[in-house]
Amino acid sequence: MTPESIMSMGHQAIMVTLMISAPMLLVALVIGLIVSIFQAATQINESTLSFIPKLMGIFIVLVLAGPWMLTILTDYMRSVLTNIPNLVG
Repeated sequence: MTPESIMSMGHQAIMVTLMISAPMLLVALVIGLIVSIFQAATQINESTLSFIPKLMGIFIVLVLAGPWMLTILTDYMRSVLTNIPNLVG
């Protein structure tokens, strides 16, 4: 197990994490921005107002992008598990 292989595995893990979490985080960011603009325009200062739209947006993203996220995660785990003999020996 060389330092290069460890760094490569870490880099792949970070990239997979970013690819899987990015759609949900971006949707939550956009919905939060829209709700905060709405709250500023109407002067409604309710902190729980953005919770339900964010939850619904993330749920929709999970339904639409879930198979793609699962494919990415499955491919990564398959490559990690098949490379275990190469890393040990």
